[in-house]
Amino acid sequence: MAYEIPVTQARAELADLINRVVYGGERVVVTRHGKPLVALVSASDLERLEKLGEPADLAEEQVITAVSSVREVASAPRERQRFGIAAEHRGSSPS
Repeated sequence: MAYEIPVTQARAELADLINRVVYGGERVVVTRHGKPLVALVSASDLERLEKLGEPADLAEEQVITAVSSVREVASAPRERQRFGIAAEHRGSSPS
């Protein structure tokens, strides 16, 4: 569990908080009006957090690439017969 401290107190004790994080292995959550505002974590913790986020970022990029590479497919002949001229117009206009 992280140590919580109000932002006004954190300002006055910043050097001590940094030492607690770096040398004590603690995590500090700075709050404002009782709500979490920021967190102080070690550089190694930050590196681990960033590595955890990489697969999601990579997956998101792959989805964006796949979606952007989809090209409009011409309407099938049966669709044109079934829906008439509206299907032809829909097929020719960008979505």
